[in-house]
Amino acid sequence: MASSQLIVLFSSLLLLSLAFPSIYASENVTTKAPEKKTEVVVEGIVYCQSCEHTGTWSLSGAKPIPSAKVGVICKDHKDRVNFYKVFVTNENGYFYAPLEGFKMDNSLLDHPLQGCHVKLVSSPVANCSLLTNVNYGLYGSPLRYEDKRLVGKNYEAVIYAAGPLAFRPSHCPFTTHN
Repeated sequence: MASSQLIVLFSSLLLLSLAFPSIYASENVTTKAPEKKTEVVVEGIVYCQSCEHTGTWSLSGAKPIPSAKVGVICKDHKDRVNFYKVFVTNENGYFYAPLEGFKMDNSLLDHPLQGCHVKLVSSPVANCSLLTNVNYGLYGSPLRYEDKRLVGKNYEAVIYAAGPLAFRPSHCPFTTHN
């Protein structure tokens, strides 16, 4: 008698689950909130330093260089390169460099502020293609945190600044002072 009641109970439960599959499915499906993606970005401007200020860090009279190339280099806490990519400036000399693929194995020791820097790579302007060390463009301009972020529904970009950086003219006219 008990076994026949047990068979009826299981059969009823089976029929209910077949009759209402959406109820059964909704109980077993866990809704995951979309993962928020956080990206590290570096921005800056590349200039052509004026002849009047070559040999200094002054950018007075400097003009932005479109299509200039800068390299973003990141090293881990053991001084191993773990990210390198070249970025090109826009028509205003501005670069926006998302560090896609950059990973921090140790969030304190491998932080972009300590491990990343920006170097000048090349200038498309023939008469303004010599590297300068303005803001350490030769050896690597350190990043600055300026509390700047872009925030979207499932996206956040933490933006660091570097530079401004500069190339200098290869030939400047000799001026005489009368």
